[in-house]
Amino acid sequence: MPEPGTTAVVIVLPDAAPLLDAAWRIDPALVRHGVPAHVSLLYPFVPESALTDQDEKDVRCLAASFPAADLLLEEVVTASGFIAVTVPGLQPIVDAFHAQWPGLRPYRGRFGAQPAAHITVAMGADNPTAATHVRAAIGSLLPMYTRAAAIQLVVLTKQGWQSRFTAPLGVPDRRCS
Repeated sequence: MPEPGTTAVVIVLPDAAPLLDAAWRIDPALVRHGVPAHVSLLYPFVPESALTDQDEKDVRCLAASFPAADLLLEEVVTASGFIAVTVPGLQPIVDAFHAQWPGLRPYRGRFGAQPAAHITVAMGADNPTAATHVRAAIGSLLPMYTRAAAIQLVVLTKQGWQSRFTAPLGVPDRRCS
């Protein structure tokens, strides 16, 4: 489990919440309480104690360089107890963040050097019966459409994940000139 002060750069996808809700109805322990449906662009990001103004500026500028996007969610994948839905439309943004911070290993290298853009729906789905039920439940909701409109820099506090700031996609930021 991450410790307070851990940060991440994410795109929250509120329209994808039914995917997490479906998994929660099968087994609430599989879904992270208080964490909305999202795609992680970089997790873990720079620790909060080492986060600089330049890091924040770079996140905002990258967000400004990509337009908001309508996305189609349609593929369920399973890997080592995780059940996820891929979000190929966000892969260019994920790749840009990895390129901007090449020294950060996404998911500490657990899923390879360049994991696919995805929404984690369930974690700890090691019980084959529960995993089958979750896959079927979320599969019945697909295809699903959602919109990516902003990037958030979030930090883990003792109270849970909190947004440090939100940067809209495709909106010029005066700090980027």
